[in-house]
Amino acid sequence: MRCKWCNEKNPLYVKYHDEEWGKPRFDDPYLFEMLILESFQAGLSWECVLNKRESFRRVFEGFEPERIMSFDEDKINLLKADKGIIRNERKIRAAISNARIFREIVNEYGSFYNYLCLFWSGEQIEEVGKVTSPLSDAISRDLIKRGMKFCGSVIIYSYLQAVGVIDSHDEGCGLNEDNSEEK
Repeated sequence: MRCKWCNEKNPLYVKYHDEEWGKPRFDDPYLFEMLILESFQAGLSWECVLNKRESFRRVFEGFEPERIMSFDEDKINLLKADKGIIRNERKIRAAISNARIFREIVNEYGSFYNYLCLFWSGEQIEEVGKVTSPLSDAISRDLIKRGMKFCGSVIIYSYLQAVGVIDSHDEGCGLNEDNSEEK
C-alpha cells in the first residue's frame, strides 16, 4: 500500500513515490532541481510537474544554476512557448532569479545542505498530515528575505518532504518505516 496521494495508475508517480520522495538526498544539484520544480508546482499538482520533469530538465539545461542565471529575454520567450513545461512567465522569471540566490547561498555556506542545517538538526523529521511547520516557516521567511520567489511555507514544506528532511509517508504506507519497502 502507498500514500493516498500517489496515483497508482501513473507509473512515473509510483516510481517517484517508491524510489525518491522522502528519501534523504542533499547534493546541491538535486536540492536546486527540486526547489525549482516545487516552485513551479504552486497552484498545481505535483503530478503535473512530475509528468513534465524531463522537459524541465531539458529546457532548464540540467538545472545548472550558472546556466539558468544567464537566461535572457530570448530564452524566456522560448520557455514561455515550450508546451513541455509549465509556461507561467512569473515562475520562469522566479526560477532565473532564484538560481542566482541559490548560488549566493551555496557560496556563503559551502552547500545548500549546510544552509538548511542552520534551521534543522540534520535528523529526519517524521510527521504526517501537515502542510507547513515552524521549520518551513523559518526557511521560507529567510529565502523570501534573500529575494527568492515562489517559496512560501507550503512550497518549502513540500520541498522538505521531497528531499527527505521530512518523512511524511502515510501510516500504512509500505515505505513509512525507515523509508524502506515492507515485503
